[in-house]
Amino acid sequence: MQLPNPETLLSDISAKILTQLANPDLAESSALVGIHSGGVWLMQRILSQLKTEIPYGTLDAALYRDDYAQRGLKAEMQPSNIAFNVQDKHIILIDDIFYTGRTTRAAMNELFDYGRPASITLAVLINRGGAQLPIAPQIVGAEILLKPNESLQLSQDTKGKLHLSLETDDVSATDDAKASHV
Repeated sequence: MQLPNPETLLSDISAKILTQLANPDLAESSALVGIHSGGVWLMQRILSQLKTEIPYGTLDAALYRDDYAQRGLKAEMQPSNIAFNVQDKHIILIDDIFYTGRTTRAAMNELFDYGRPASITLAVLINRGGAQLPIAPQIVGAEILLKPNESLQLSQDTKGKLHLSLETDDVSATDDAKASHV
């Protein structure tokens, strides 16, 4: 599978966010929040393109996930940092890959611990399909449907350039093959 260039996708979602923030009424009451890790990388790049100051923060919603018992704790947990008043803000929540919606739901739960936003717009680099909750991104760089045993990984090199890779869980593929022969 030919993967899109994440730098191009970032430019696309940045343009959409910048257009949204061009409305002076909306810009004054908006804030950006990146979800660790990939969403924070994207948010930092978007912030560098803004011509005005805007409140921003970061979230690591791992402790708010409803599947915490099955997934366990990530080894590289990051502290959340929301240093602005969330109350009545128009939050643009930024993440890298949208899949089931569980990370987004967890991030929204954590945001509500800080206050009640006026609205939340979800911006993602890629929507890979497979939502399990009634949550969908409003700003999307690309729609790429993947098989359940496939996943996309966003990485950032030392110069800040973004890279995408496709990973396949061979155990799941083998289990699927076994199940079809049972």
